[in-house]
Amino acid sequence: MKLIKENIQHKLHEVIFEADTFWGKLFDLVLIAAILLSVLVVMLESVESIKVDYGEVFTLLEWIFTGLFTAEYIARIISLKKPIHYVKSFYGIIDLLAFLPMYFSFLIAGTPALIVFRTMRLLRIFRILKLVRYLSEANKLIIALKASMPKITVFIVSMVCITLLIGTFMYLIEGGEHGFDSIPRSIYWAIVTMTTVGYGDIAPVTVMGQTLASFVMILGYGIIAVPTGIVTSEIQNARFKSVSRQACPSCSKEGHDEDAIHCKFCGEKL
Repeated sequence: MKLIKENIQHKLHEVIFEADTFWGKLFDLVLIAAILLSVLVVMLESVESIKVDYGEVFTLLEWIFTGLFTAEYIARIISLKKPIHYVKSFYGIIDLLAFLPMYFSFLIAGTPALIVFRTMRLLRIFRILKLVRYLSEANKLIIALKASMPKITVFIVSMVCITLLIGTFMYLIEGGEHGFDSIPRSIYWAIVTMTTVGYGDIAPVTVMGQTLASFVMILGYGIIAVPTGIVTSEIQNARFKSVSRQACPSCSKEGHDEDAIHCKFCGEKL
């Protein structure tokens, strides 16, 4: 009995979590199609003129998708030796939010705000990165972003300090009579100007203010280039790092080295 259970568990895991088999690829493609269609239904349902004519159809489709996602979630839990790791993971929470709001809306009437959580199903589309043709590039991008985080964090903290200083100077130069009636509002102007958004709802009129604004505008172009350069550099470094496509049969985590024998997250044999 135990052997049969382990065999079923292994087969389920191979189909659900592995993308390098025929059934694994088919499962991912069907899942992606279901996610896209379910999000399309949610979007169309928000259009009142369409909802009036096809409201019952949308409700039926929504329950079909909810049933599919519920069955998938249960199957994922069954296929893992230690499902608690999956339940607490990012994908585990997103998978739960894919069907839970519909049950809440059935039990508690008048909960339109739950539509926000239903559209979060779109986040599950990142599972497309498990497909073989995208996996290698996706892993390189993830490695590059993780390696860039310390440098980008220092950069953002520096920009926050500079923005605070620029906002304070502009408040002192322009003053309330020109719209800069507080430091927070002046900081808002500095952020809008530095990011080259330029809403135009507030602008300096004095010579000193316009001179400072010109400096901020030029600085903005340089600021945009810095994080791009950091990530690009790390992507180049990530080209030489290879990551396995295998998912851990115990905790479902991915991102192991090609020659890894045990999961680096829970220690289970791969």
